Amino acid sequence: MTDQAVFWNGIAESYARKPVANPAAFDRKIELTLGRMRPDHRVLDIGCGTGSLALRLAPSAAEVHGLDSSAEMVRIACGKAADAGASHVHFHEGLFDSSFTAFEPESFDGICAYNLLHLVDDREDALVRIVRLLKPGGFFAASTACLGDSLVPYRPILAVARALGKAPMVKVFRKAAFEAEVRAAGFADVQTHDVGGESTVVFTLATKPVG
Repeated sequence: MTDQAVFWNGIAESYARKPVANPAAFDRKIELTLGRMRPDHRVLDIGCGTGSLALRLAPSAAEVHGLDSSAEMVRIACGKAADAGASHVHFHEGLFDSSFTAFEPESFDGICAYNLLHLVDDREDALVRIVRLLKPGGFFAASTACLGDSLVPYRPILAVARALGKAPMVKVFRKAAFEAEVRAAGFADVQTHDVGGESTVVFTLATKPVG
């Protein structure tokens, strides 16, 4: 079990009870994501946590899958899906790396990564894997903390918080670097949207080219 999984397992119950920090911004992200979806779509939510996003998207998709490295997060998400009667929503425990092979290439119409890509060890590899899983013309929606643009000294702050067990591993990078990585992975029509949230959080929509 990775350190990240241990951390998220430990806070899963409290995380599930915690309200969304900025409901209006979250709703706007969902609105933009739903604008790319069709009723026949198969969608994957990477870093699904306790399933809140997947279940919000579920009424507008034929099938929704959620993936998370935390067994406790997945357990809670499965319970929420069962309570909602959402039989077309499926949650999986696993790392989003070469060890996870449950999904075939080009098997999804859309992939979401809300609050994920600043937490992974290899962001470039994750983006390439996302491109590989998408069908041509498929969409990618990501909400990513780009803390490198802030005047706050996040690196030492986060290092101390992590040492105390109060924070997971968080990568610090700039918005421009992240946008360049998304394009380098093979995405086109890369757009960033102001959803009324924190200035350090970038909401990105992009498309896998056709052909």
